[in-house]
Amino acid sequence: MHIMAENIPGDMSEAQFLTIAEVASRMRVSKMTVYRLVHGGELPAVRVGRSFRVTEDDVNEYLRKSFYDAG
Repeated sequence: MHIMAENIPGDMSEAQFLTIAEVASRMRVSKMTVYRLVHGGELPAVRVGRSFRVTEDDVNEYLRKSFYDAG
């Protein structure tokens, strides 16, 4: 797992954590796509036991950076 320390906020008390399935549902992609983003370091995640959690803010930031201007 890749950890990008500069993206980890100091106070996580207000963070909303999502499961991989919830992230996939919101992004309208497969869970495997989300796993690839996490393992590739494109989407920061926290490992909890054998599963991963992604903050809602990180999902929103990833989507914001990923917009493609087709015009």
